[in-house]
Amino acid sequence: MRKITAHIDGMQCGMCESHVNDLVRKNFRVKKVKSSHRTGECTIVAECDIPQPELEKKLGEMGYRLLDMESEEYQKKGLFR
Repeated sequence: MRKITAHIDGMQCGMCESHVNDLVRKNFRVKKVKSSHRTGECTIVAECDIPQPELEKKLGEMGYRLLDMESEEYQKKGLFR
C-alpha cells in the first residue's frame, strides 16, 4: 500500500475538496482519498503509485494545478497502536 500526498493549487472551499476527491476516485483505483483546501493537500491511499503526469492532466482539466507529489509506504494503524 502507498500513501500519496499531492499538493494542489486552486482549492478554495469544501466543494473544491469534494470535486478533487471525486476526480481521484473516478480516474484511479484508490482505497481512500481526503482533500483539504486549507492545507492545499490531497492524501490518497492506494495499492500502487498514481502516475504524476496523469493526475496533473486530470486536475488541470478541472482548473486545479498539481504543485508537488510525494509517495511513501503506508502502514495501516492497528486498534491498539
